[in-house]
Amino acid sequence: MALSRAQRCLVLLLRFLSRVHLALIGLASRAPFPVAFFASSSSPSLSLSLFPSGKAAAAAAVVAAALPAPRDAARAVPPPEHPLLLLSATELARRIRRRKVTCVDVIETYIARIRQVNPLINAVVKDRFEAALQEAHQVDQLLSECHDDEEALEEKFPFLGVPVTIKEAFELHGLPNTSGLVNRRNIVSKSDAMVVSRLKQAGAIPLGVTNCSELCMWFESSNRIYGRSNNPYDLQCIVGGSSGGEGSILGAAGSVIGVGSDVGGSIRMPAFFNGIFGHKPTTGVVPNDGQFPTAVGIRRNFLCTGPMCRYAEDLEPMLRVMAGPNVSKLKLNEEVSLGDIKFYSMEHDGGSIFVSPVDKELLQAHRKVVKRLETDLATQVQNVTIHDMKYSLQIWSVMMSAKTSDGQETQAFTDLLGDHGKPVWPSWELLKWLLGMSPHTLPAIALGIGEKFLKYTPKQNARLANKAQKLQAEMVNLLGDDGVLLYPSHPVVAPKHHTPWQCLSILPTQPSSTSWVYP
Repeated sequence: MALSRAQRCLVLLLRFLSRVHLALIGLASRAPFPVAFFASSSSPSLSLSLFPSGKAAAAAAVVAAALPAPRDAARAVPPPEHPLLLLSATELARRIRRRKVTCVDVIETYIARIRQVNPLINAVVKDRFEAALQEAHQVDQLLSECHDDEEALEEKFPFLGVPVTIKEAFELHGLPNTSGLVNRRNIVSKSDAMVVSRLKQAGAIPLGVTNCSELCMWFESSNRIYGRSNNPYDLQCIVGGSSGGEGSILGAAGSVIGVGSDVGGSIRMPAFFNGIFGHKPTTGVVPNDGQFPTAVGIRRNFLCTGPMCRYAEDLEPMLRVMAGPNVSKLKLNEEVSLGDIKFYSMEHDGGSIFVSPVDKELLQAHRKVVKRLETDLATQVQNVTIHDMKYSLQIWSVMMSAKTSDGQETQAFTDLLGDHGKPVWPSWELLKWLLGMSPHTLPAIALGIGEKFLKYTPKQNARLANKAQKLQAEMVNLLGDDGVLLYPSHPVVAPKHHTPWQCLSILPTQPSSTSWVYP
């Protein structure tokens, strides 16, 4: 799809800035610092700044704090050793109900683990440890005085005494709700989001809120308030976004269950990158109330709140709690025979010169799953080719920026950037960013510029909308109500920090719009 001359110029500018950004980061690791780099401790972004030679050492110290760990340093968090950290939330709740372990012991163990790993991964950005310990004492007191049998307790409190962490984009009473936007740094939640309230009522004890990308719009979880989160398995790698902090703390065994949200991969990519389990449920099952940014217009059809877990067995019970009365829509009480399920496999979308190929190790893992299914279930996994999957980014972009049936527009990203502050001019913010003065991250600024200049023509919109309908019909006809499609979550394992900027190279053929919000 051809771009106008202005669009091509903007693409080249953004690509040039991304390459300069990466080059400066690489140069900073080798610079002798007569010319140094300035970095804010709350942001991984570096911008060129001249220092007098007498201040070079101080500047070097600032830069060192923002750079990835050296190769000979520890690259992963220490493995969990305490036995309580190796149990699922379901098992923890069972042992607490049976008085085999006290709730205080569980909460203290997880607090100690967060204190151990969080300096490395920067996943929990605000804690409530004292309040959590008080609530743990209340749980133990309740159990000492309670005469209900275990079954009644499980029915009423399925997650009694279990620690939980919450994506900072959700309201958790008494804790910040900024979504990484500097203008909202003084916003403190006065109530709980609906899903948080339901988890509390089920007995779960929140330990704190976790990091996300600025306004939940990028898959590097970094912002100007809290800084950057790191992957627990390799500190030099990304955690995904926008629920990246949640994925990181779960992967590090600093939490066992968590709350995330997803409209274009914000649960699924962090789950994949951090080795945990995540689920984006059917739209309208779990309420989205109490999170920022709020989905408006057509995006209400796509934004979903869902569970993130360290252990797979916690997905279903957590989804039951979060969905509340709507859980009846999912028919979770019906027994399912794996032998009756139709399995389909698709290893990639055919690829192109603008798309990263799927890593060999991921293809090998994919094929192992197929082989295991065919061996254990004595079934045949059918290979399929869905041709229009290669247009998924463009299709998703059009769907996310479309008007509703009553003509309602989607909210502009620049309006979100100006929340609780003055209007934002992305071009001006780009200049300020080059001088190290912008309160916004470069991805947010680039999106603000892109939504103004990189737009599809009406003809392109109509063509992609038609492809969207055809693709949806093809998927529904293929899977029905008893089909499973195996497909890679991402073409590569968790990339190094900053490398997501390489995606700018696809802009000439895949222009974006406001659709990049909430990836």
